[in-house]
Amino acid sequence: QVHLVESGGGSVEAGGSLSVSCEASGMTVSSYCVGWFRQIPGKDREAVATIYSYDGYNPYYGDSVMGRFTISMDSAKKTAYLQMNNLKPEDSGVYYCAATTANNVLYCGVAHRSGTFPYVGQGTHVTVYS
Repeated sequence: QVHLVESGGGSVEAGGSLSVSCEASGMTVSSYCVGWFRQIPGKDREAVATIYSYDGYNPYYGDSVMGRFTISMDSAKKTAYLQMNNLKPEDSGVYYCAATTANNVLYCGVAHRSGTFPYVGQGTHVTVYS
């Protein structure tokens, strides 16, 4: 059974940086996607970033985080990392790690846009204060 173990997050002043990580414990296949979506109070769920397990190339990002957030993957550890730079107060919310098995990197794009992830972590709070 896949269990997503999240860590990181916290509070930071606007313009600062935070990072979160997600281990896909129990993932038995080598081809899968890992990503984050966030839930901000009063807003719809938003896709943040998604990456393919195999090579980590061509990750997918949400428009509002492009150029500020970077997702990476350590396939040997089955762990994805999200580095968040130049954080803004509007980035505050709960960040959920999510994962799905996949045949190829293109499926990660589909999952990213549709939010179709069967496995979801417990969520990590990110607070950015001005």
